[in-house]
Amino acid sequence: MTPLVKICGLRTPATLEAALAAGADMVGFVFFPKSPRHVGLETARALGARARGRARIVALTVDPDDSLLANVVEALDPDVLQLHGRERPDRVAAIGARFGRATLKAIGVAAPEDLDAAAAYEGAADFLLIDAKPPKGAALPGGNGLPFDWRLARDFAPTRPWLLSGGLGPDNVAAAIRATGARGVDVSSGVERAPGVKDETKIAAFVAAARKAFARAAQGVE
Repeated sequence: MTPLVKICGLRTPATLEAALAAGADMVGFVFFPKSPRHVGLETARALGARARGRARIVALTVDPDDSLLANVVEALDPDVLQLHGRERPDRVAAIGARFGRATLKAIGVAAPEDLDAAAAYEGAADFLLIDAKPPKGAALPGGNGLPFDWRLARDFAPTRPWLLSGGLGPDNVAAAIRATGARGVDVSSGVERAPGVKDETKIAAFVAAARKAFARAAQGVE
């Protein structure tokens, strides 16, 4: 798998441009009103137009119905639909088939059996995202800035491409890549200066650190 760096939760032209200039492979937009990173459809339309052809565009939803997905697809025209709720494998497969988009299914991880559960999605999703399971009572299914024990993912080897998420930032993404062997990373709160407010300097630093770590891993350098 070609290494992938995804910057999620973008909301403004300036921070989107920072992600694109840094060389992000995927840029994510959140459609979940409880999140401080939520964007409206018209904002997404404008941001998507800026990103088209420069990075893969990802739309994040949580247990969406088809009406919401239809609106998101019409406005953003995403390359990938990220499903960050409790969607079952059959629902993930149905969404991909109905909307003709690649799907990325997020799996919350806190224990080894959570990674075992990811196997059910390998035939349904195009990508998997391994994220820290949210704390009990958390309002958000992701973007909580919390890592999980990376050692759990050391032997994770699905047939689908996968990305690592959860508590990553410029200072620890290299260690996370070394610990897990991940060939894709996803960050949101780790490149913010306040909830929902991205920091352009942190975005650039994250992408650079991830790229360097991927290159070292390819060379077999610890």
